[in-house]
Amino acid sequence: MKTSPLQRLGSAVIALGLVAGFAVGHTPTAAAAVPATGELVTNGNFDNGVAQPWWNSAGTGSRVENGQWHIDVVGGAPNPWDAQTGQSGIPLVTGRGYTLSFDASASTTVSIVATVQLGSAPYTKALDQQVTLSPGRKHYIFPFTSSIGTTGGQVTFQLGGSASGYTAYLDNISLIPSPLALTSGFYVDPNSNPKQWVANNGGDPRATPISSQVANQAGARWYGNWSGDIAAAVSSYVGAADQADRLPMLVAYNIPGRDCGSHSGGGAGSPAAYRTWISAFAQAIGARPAVVIIEPDALAQLDCLPASERAVRTDLLRYASEQFRDYAPNAWTYLDGGNATWIPADTMAQRLEAAGVREIRGFAVNVSNFHTTASSITYANAVNAALTSRYGYSRTFVVDTSRNGNGSNGEWCNPAGRKLGTPTQAGGGAELLMWIKVPGDSDGPCGIAPNTPAGQFDPNLAIRLINGS
Repeated sequence: MKTSPLQRLGSAVIALGLVAGFAVGHTPTAAAAVPATGELVTNGNFDNGVAQPWWNSAGTGSRVENGQWHIDVVGGAPNPWDAQTGQSGIPLVTGRGYTLSFDASASTTVSIVATVQLGSAPYTKALDQQVTLSPGRKHYIFPFTSSIGTTGGQVTFQLGGSASGYTAYLDNISLIPSPLALTSGFYVDPNSNPKQWVANNGGDPRATPISSQVANQAGARWYGNWSGDIAAAVSSYVGAADQADRLPMLVAYNIPGRDCGSHSGGGAGSPAAYRTWISAFAQAIGARPAVVIIEPDALAQLDCLPASERAVRTDLLRYASEQFRDYAPNAWTYLDGGNATWIPADTMAQRLEAAGVREIRGFAVNVSNFHTTASSITYANAVNAALTSRYGYSRTFVVDTSRNGNGSNGEWCNPAGRKLGTPTQAGGGAELLMWIKVPGDSDGPCGIAPNTPAGQFDPNLAIRLINGS
């Protein structure tokens, strides 16, 4: 159950499923204006005071006021598409992942339909999402995978079907490709612990298998209180990946009271210090593509905290989610959701909701653990079923496959008989299968590495993972 420390438009195609979008009840901050590299819509923030190249049909009136697009909708149109707005000339690639997001409200509670579709007959829809608007401004995010390829796509908002007239308000409309579509594959950390060990031990007979099967595989880099200037550290790493046209994977691991004081204990010294740290982390990524895992074990370990501290931790995780939402628009960000046998799925769903999983891409399971991919997917689907039942939405998820090749024997701290799992890839039953834990990095001075502190590389651990022994 523990963990240890530690733009280019490409041709990647990701086999991702269409997932439900979500609404976030907040007034978006100025940080939401961070530009999204690869943005496919024009003038989505209406800052120049006009709506072009957006269009609106009969039955609607259009004006821009106070940086928002105001659409006056005439009542009585029988169908949603009888009164609509949109933008045409949107390029879409079959099989590529995208995210449509926007801020919206209405003068009264009303149901509309947001689409991404062909701009001509038969108007095939890649995204067809019903949305309930109300007087309170909300942020909506809808990840999807395009089933169509065209240079003439459309983003539309179908506003008809209401018996009475009303005004809809739209702002910050964005359609961006997935981070993988913005790069040419996953980034291999050139300075990981396994890489450094191989560089320093070339004559060791273990160096060759560790190099090929561990050090040269794409995995995540972990950041915490050992990372120094977090803005500089993250910016340097993401910048190097960007220069290589690769997608970096990062783990934020600095929550106060981390690991409940066990082998990987530590973290930021106070809630205020953590807020500063995580905000700098998100801002350092900026508009560059990345994958981020937020705070392994933090939600699953709520029970080890005093009751008075649980709400504080949840609030910090929500703050982290909001920072990545606002400052890292091209990052796929996932809150940690425990593993298949730790926290009941319904309980985890409630914790994820409280921690702001609505704000971001989704959640991660099996981080630094050993459960099979199949059992991890079953658990994640159960969490999503609970999210849907309780809150009306589901999230995408990723699975840590770094050490799950032989499944779990019930032990968590450097157990024997474990094996490397499927290398990092898109799809495989989850949105991503990822090497989040660095194989060969110790969980602590325990198990088959009794003298290796948490986060340090042990070549014997790596070799036993390679051999499954």
